[in-house]
Amino acid sequence: MRRFFEILPGALAWGTIALIFIASVFWPVQAAIFIILFDIYWLLKAVYFSMHLIAGYIEMKKVMKHHWFEEAKALPARDGRSVENIYHLVIFPMYKESYSVVKENFESLAKTNYPLDRLMVVLSGEERAGNEYNETVWKIKEEFGDRFHGFLATLHPSDIEGEIPGKGSNEAWAAKQAKEKLIDAEGLPYENILVSTFDVDTQVFPEYFGRLTYAFLTAEHPDRSSYQPIAFFTNNIYDANVFSRIVAYSTTFWNIMNQVRPEQLITFSSHSMPFKALVEIGFWTTNHVSEDSLIFWQCFLHYDGDWRVVPLSYPVSMDANVASTFPETMKNIYKQQRRWAWGCENIPFVFEGFIKNKKIPLKTKIYWAWQHLDVYWGWATNTLIILLLGRLPLLLGGDKFNVSVLSYNLPQLTSLLMNLAVMGVIISAILSIILLPPKPKWFRPRHYAPYILQWILVPVNLLIFTTVAGIEAQTRMMLGGKYKLGFWVTPKARKGEKLAESERT
Repeated sequence: MRRFFEILPGALAWGTIALIFIASVFWPVQAAIFIILFDIYWLLKAVYFSMHLIAGYIEMKKVMKHHWFEEAKALPARDGRSVENIYHLVIFPMYKESYSVVKENFESLAKTNYPLDRLMVVLSGEERAGNEYNETVWKIKEEFGDRFHGFLATLHPSDIEGEIPGKGSNEAWAAKQAKEKLIDAEGLPYENILVSTFDVDTQVFPEYFGRLTYAFLTAEHPDRSSYQPIAFFTNNIYDANVFSRIVAYSTTFWNIMNQVRPEQLITFSSHSMPFKALVEIGFWTTNHVSEDSLIFWQCFLHYDGDWRVVPLSYPVSMDANVASTFPETMKNIYKQQRRWAWGCENIPFVFEGFIKNKKIPLKTKIYWAWQHLDVYWGWATNTLIILLLGRLPLLLGGDKFNVSVLSYNLPQLTSLLMNLAVMGVIISAILSIILLPPKPKWFRPRHYAPYILQWILVPVNLLIFTTVAGIEAQTRMMLGGKYKLGFWVTPKARKGEKLAESERT
């Protein structure tokens, strides 16, 4: 059964592409009608996304005006919990990131508007990274270790049976070490601890832990919820090339938009959850790549569907993809997008879980199964259909079709519909300027031009870094065996530093 579900996403993607070719030859009229209807669907979807992006941005701006720690202190105790007895465990798994990247992260953590004596921090390096990089772990401990309630510097062993090298296995090791050496050693109650797992380039804004604590203390189901901030990929946006900026902003906008769609929200990248639940489900899986989204499904299946994500509408900031050369950056962007597309590995995990778990309502299973298939099918096919395959009936439909009224109107209709959809690109261009972080000294008014004009390249970005990466990931899972992807670590460094060589298993 698992093998069937591994084949399913790739089979749907390739089947769609093949069917459009076949239909364009034998049923060009039907193919043309499908393409027009699909373009109308995407126009409506673009409007839908744009409205939610604007709504998400407005909500974020409102949320960022609050002093969340002060508001959390004013809340009455609930089930014996109040801001005075809520602790935060923060886990930073790292590989070969430079000291300057990690230091920026810890500097932001040390400046947060939350009592540092209620923060426990774990910086977990990888034994396989070697002494040169793991010295950073001990250097950070020496510089920042005494600022928090507890601090652990750990090294994740490289030879644990059944694990794949990656973020999930590192996080699981770090959390278990924290449980034993920080939490159990003091007898802290698990139900009063929130664990945040952050990529090592994640920088928190001052009110993050206040906002998280407030959300936890006021949530309808605090112990059965994950808590998702908005990931801004803007730490080093001024060092990023045009393609990297488009990917960074597109991902940021997707995260903003999803904050006002909580019914479809699952965990992504840096997020938080109750430590008690993490212990009860057995921590992160150690043999999957997409641990950030899979942890949602682990909880969802373990608690029989009684799990959801609470949007924080509050940002954390992370790095855009930047390497020392343009070709290297392009290669890294593609590998990062392919790794994210490898989230399709959740489909066999979730679908198998749905079959085994009889307590989850059938309508809930159908809803989430459809959402999963729609996301990954669209990831691999939508841009291809809109940009390239839409002209196939004209090329393959033969003389009879090409003298029809529909043949004449097809390119004009599709062009009109796509031009209307450009409004979403305009909104993205405006927001990309608004969301720029504080500008460096060299930035002048003329530099705004490339940050606006870059959006002309959106179709190229979508085709290469979304469609091709998505098709490759799904094809690899469909083929299985040696073609499956392992965890690829996105190299991170600051300008002028040499990027560490990353690995993919």
